Amino acid sequence: MGRAVRRYGRLVSGSTGPERLIVTIDPSLLDDLEWRGLIAHSTDLDALREAFSSGSVRFYVGFDPTAPSLHMGHLVQILTAKRLQAAGHTPFALVGGATGMIGDPKEAGERVMNTVETVQEWVGRVRGQIEPFLSFEGDNAATMVNNLDWTAPMSTIDFLRDIGKHFPVNRMLARDVVRTRLESGISYTEFSYVLLQSMDYLNLHRDHGVTLQFGGSDQWGNLTAGVELIRRTDGHKVHAIATPLMTKADGTKYGKTDGGALWLDPSMLSPYAFHQFWLNAEDEKIGELLRVFTFLAREDIESLEARHAEKPFLREGQKTLADEVTTLVHGSVEMEQAKAAAAALFGGGELAGLSPATLSAALQETGTVQVDRTSGIPRVVDLLVETGLAKSKGEARRTVTEGGAYLNNVRVDDPDAVPTEADLVAGSWLVLRRGKKKFAGVEVV
Repeated sequence: MGRAVRRYGRLVSGSTGPERLIVTIDPSLLDDLEWRGLIAHSTDLDALREAFSSGSVRFYVGFDPTAPSLHMGHLVQILTAKRLQAAGHTPFALVGGATGMIGDPKEAGERVMNTVETVQEWVGRVRGQIEPFLSFEGDNAATMVNNLDWTAPMSTIDFLRDIGKHFPVNRMLARDVVRTRLESGISYTEFSYVLLQSMDYLNLHRDHGVTLQFGGSDQWGNLTAGVELIRRTDGHKVHAIATPLMTKADGTKYGKTDGGALWLDPSMLSPYAFHQFWLNAEDEKIGELLRVFTFLAREDIESLEARHAEKPFLREGQKTLADEVTTLVHGSVEMEQAKAAAAALFGGGELAGLSPATLSAALQETGTVQVDRTSGIPRVVDLLVETGLAKSKGEARRTVTEGGAYLNNVRVDDPDAVPTEADLVAGSWLVLRRGKKKFAGVEVV
């Protein structure tokens, strides 16, 4: 029999080669995660530190396809997985084809059940959003898994005997979200979600040697339940860590709007709007956001924080943050287009250089109106009123005569000026601006 080879931090027999470590492990990983504020809860950091220093730890993070796109909160987990893989550890990215049909309980109330076909479509979309961030080659190559593969074949009796037996109801009732929902009502389906997620950890531990799961701090009860299930069934000690929930300075959740999410899918939120979100980040949150959402080195972030604190009006922190995160999610080309669009709309660049898609997306964020080609394009003063840049035609005329009206970044001097087909940008757009900061789009259809 050949000598044992230490592979992924554990001995595997049957190889004739010398003992060796396949991947290079970064011993500073845990220190970096702590400095970035990415560990809100943990099971045993000393034991995890030892595991990290002993070899490539196999870890998993799960994403439920309860929407057609991932959002800002999921990005924290994706980038954390990327950090762990870059440090030499081995990712298993789980997209929950099974759990996505149920959804983790929310404090607000029962989730709407999506159809099987919808969930499976979203599984593909979510996988496509995760894949670019991880490497699927090399000694610590990532693996994509779907929990429907081991959940669907399982009978109800087996599930209750093999999994349900290990979950005391009193402990399940003690979960914060369950206590909150008891008065308003919670279905057995959502109440049992924790069993499914715990079973995921057990299966990945048994089949792939996964010994670490992480997720958001709102998942902490599910994470520790998986740790406990593995201890009860197999007698093994495994690990869990939770990242903090990202909030604004006033403690409320982030989002594109009060009721919307910062989607990663460009068809649901344009790269321009995505870039603008980060560009408008609060000064108090710049350091935290740079640590969590960028891969800038510690010394670079601390230097940037110091410069930003001294001269916040330069918005160097926001600009760096917006460029870095937009490049990570949408690529450098879209990032540059987003910057060019913002510059052009505010009069600092050429509108003609923007792609039609970028220009359209940017104008949609500001508000647009449509006019019919066959009826003729209205005068600039009429368009100023129609777009809301002026309250009346009298105000619009005064804006023009005082030199405050612009069409495609060119000052309008004649109150009776009428745009022509030659003025259309990207074939169908007029960009109106009043002063330096108020602008709107007119789509000629």
